[in-house]
Amino acid sequence: MGATTGFRSIYRHGFARVAACTTRCTLADPAANAAAILDVARDCDRRGVALAVFPELGVSGYAISDLLHQTTLLDAVEAAIANIVAASVELLPLLLVGAPLRHAGALYNCALAVHRGRLLGVVPKVHLPNYREFYEPRHFVVGDGIVGGEITIGAHTAPFGTDLLFAAEDVSNLVVHAEICEDIWIPIPPSSQAALAGATVLANLSASNITIGKAETRRLLCASQSARCLAAYLYAAAGAGESTTDLAWDGQASIFENGNTLAETERFPSASQFAVADIDLDMLRHERMQMGSFDTNRRRNPAAFRRIPFRLDPPPGDIGLERKVERYPFVPADAARLQQDCYEAYNIQVSGLTQRLRATGIKHVVIGVSGGLDSTQALIVCAQSLDLLGLPRANILAYTLPGFATSDHTKSNAIRLMESLNVTWEELDIRPAAERMLADIGHPFARGEPVYDLTFENVQAGLRTDYLFRLANHHNGIVIGTGDLSELALGWCTYGVGDQMSHYNVNGGVPKTLIQHLIRWAIGSQQFAPDVLTTLEAILATEITPELVPTKVGETPQSTEASIGPYALQDFNLYYTLRHGFVPSKIAFLACHAWSDATKGNWPSGFPQERRNSYDLPTIRKWLEVFLRRFFAFSQFKRSAMPNGPKVSAGGSLSPRGDWRAPSDGNANAWLAELERNVPRE
Repeated sequence: MGATTGFRSIYRHGFARVAACTTRCTLADPAANAAAILDVARDCDRRGVALAVFPELGVSGYAISDLLHQTTLLDAVEAAIANIVAASVELLPLLLVGAPLRHAGALYNCALAVHRGRLLGVVPKVHLPNYREFYEPRHFVVGDGIVGGEITIGAHTAPFGTDLLFAAEDVSNLVVHAEICEDIWIPIPPSSQAALAGATVLANLSASNITIGKAETRRLLCASQSARCLAAYLYAAAGAGESTTDLAWDGQASIFENGNTLAETERFPSASQFAVADIDLDMLRHERMQMGSFDTNRRRNPAAFRRIPFRLDPPPGDIGLERKVERYPFVPADAARLQQDCYEAYNIQVSGLTQRLRATGIKHVVIGVSGGLDSTQALIVCAQSLDLLGLPRANILAYTLPGFATSDHTKSNAIRLMESLNVTWEELDIRPAAERMLADIGHPFARGEPVYDLTFENVQAGLRTDYLFRLANHHNGIVIGTGDLSELALGWCTYGVGDQMSHYNVNGGVPKTLIQHLIRWAIGSQQFAPDVLTTLEAILATEITPELVPTKVGETPQSTEASIGPYALQDFNLYYTLRHGFVPSKIAFLACHAWSDATKGNWPSGFPQERRNSYDLPTIRKWLEVFLRRFFAFSQFKRSAMPNGPKVSAGGSLSPRGDWRAPSDGNANAWLAELERNVPRE
C-alpha cells in the first residue's frame, strides 16, 4: 500500500474499533432480543466496529429465574441464535452474545462468538455466584475444566470450552477473549491466563445488577485488569427491560485500555446504546514486549488455548478516530490531572537535588540564569531544595552570563528573578573571553566579519559552562544543569564544555512543553513571594531563543523553534518514539488528529490563546523528519554522556542508566525509509 493510499485508516495504523453494547431486553423473548442485538450490531457495522460485546444472557434475559429451565424458552433461544448467525453475514463486527445453552445434558451460561455467518465458538461461564442475591447454580453448571470440546446448536457446530481465543487473520494483534460477569470478580480471572496466552482484547458479558457504589467497583476491577494484563477490557452490563422484581439494572458499558478509561455509556438507559473506542493494539504489543516480567509470568502459568481464526476485512478508508489524542502527551489537558502532574514533577526535581546535596555534604550550588524557561525552573527548584535543607538561599550562586546576542529583556528578567529569590548573584560578561578565544583560533568574527557559525555559537555556550564549573570549584559547590529532556532528544545542546554538562541536572527528565506548566503551577500554588511570581509571569511570555547570534534592528531574533521545529510537535514525536516505539507513519497519523484543528479538543489549563497553533500534514511530516534525523542519527553521543538527574515523566527519560540506551554511532535510515514509504507529503 503506497503512502497516499489509506494513510488515514485507523486499521492501517494498528488500531481496532470496538464497542461495549447494552440492549433493551424483553424478558423471555429471544426473538425480540435477537432483533435488538442485530439492530445495535448494524449500527456498529456502520461505524466500522471490529468487535461488539453484548450483555450476559442477552438473548433470553438474565433475571428470568426458573424460566431458564423451560424447553420452550431454550428452543426459542436456539432459533434466535440461528437468526443472529444468519444475519451476521453482511456485518463487519465479531459479535459476542450471551445466551443459555444446553450441552451434554446440562445448561450453561455462555458467550457466543459470531462473525460473517459463522458461529466461531462458545465459551461457558467459569464462576457461578451463589451468594446474596445470586443463585446461578440453581440453573447452570460451571464451565470450569471444559476444554477442547465442541457444541452443536441447530445447524451449527463450533468449538466449546474456556480455552478459546478469537484471532483476526488480517488485523495484527487483534486477539479476543470472552469471560462472563462473575469471572472478573475473583482473584485470578480467566482473562488473566488468556492475556498471557496472547489475548489483547478481553471482553466481559455481564448482567450485574446495580446497587449504590457498585458501578465504581466495576470500573476499578475492569481498569485494573486492563492494566495488569496490558490489554483492552470491554464491559457490557444488562440494562433496561431486565426484571426489577427484586433488583435494578444500570446498563453500564465501558471500554478500558491499559488502566485508562476510553469510553463509557450513560447509565440507566431507557433504550439500547453502546460505547465505542479505538484501541491501540500496537501500544499493547509494545508494552508487553518491553515488560519482560509479563513473559516470565506467562511461562510460570502455562495454559493451552485454541485460536479460532476469522477474517475481519476492515474498511480501508478514513472512518475517523474514536480516541482522544492529547496535543501534549507530556501535559494532560485535564486541569486536575495537570495540577497533580506538576506537583509531582516539581517535587521529584526538588527531592532529587535535595538528596544529592545531602549525600555529598555540599552546601552551595552554582547555576547560570538566562531569563529563559529552563534556567528559571532549575533556579526555583534550587531555591526550594535549599529551603528544605535549612540552608540560606544565599548559598545559591547564580550568574547571568551575557553574550553577543543577549537581550536586555531576558537579562533584566534574570536579574529580577535572582534578586527576588534572595540568591547570591552576579553578572559575568563572557564577551571579552569569547573575543579572545575567537581571535586565538583565527575565527573570521575576530577580524570584524559577521560570521555567526556553529563555532561562534559554541564558543559562547562553552565559556558559560567553563566559568560555571570553575566557579563551582572555587566555591566548593556543584553546577546545576538547566537543559531539558527535549533538548537532549534533539541534540540541541553544546557537548562537554557546554550546556549538555553539569554536576547534576534537575531538568534532564522534564520535556520542554511541561516546563512552562511547572512554572505556571508554581505561580498558581504561590510557592514563592509575590515579586517572584510577577517575574515568573514575565518569563513565561518570552519566546524560546538561544540568544547566540546577534540581530540588527528590525531583524527577527534567532529562534530555536525555527531551527529544530516547534517543541509542541517535537515533544509529541519524542513521546511516541520513546514511550511506545511507534513507527513514524503512526506518529504522523496521531499528530494529524491532535494538531490539525486548533478549535477541536481540549488544551492544557492556562495555555495562552494566542499560542494555540495548528499544523497540517506537510508541516508535521517536515518536522518529524528533522526529529528522526536528530534523534537517531545525530545526538545520541550527547545522551550517552549525560549527567545525573531524576526521571520525571512516565513518558520516559533519555539517561543511558535508565530508559534509553542506544549506540552513539547509529543512523536513522530505517525510520526515514518508513516515513518516505508511508506518509504522504501533501
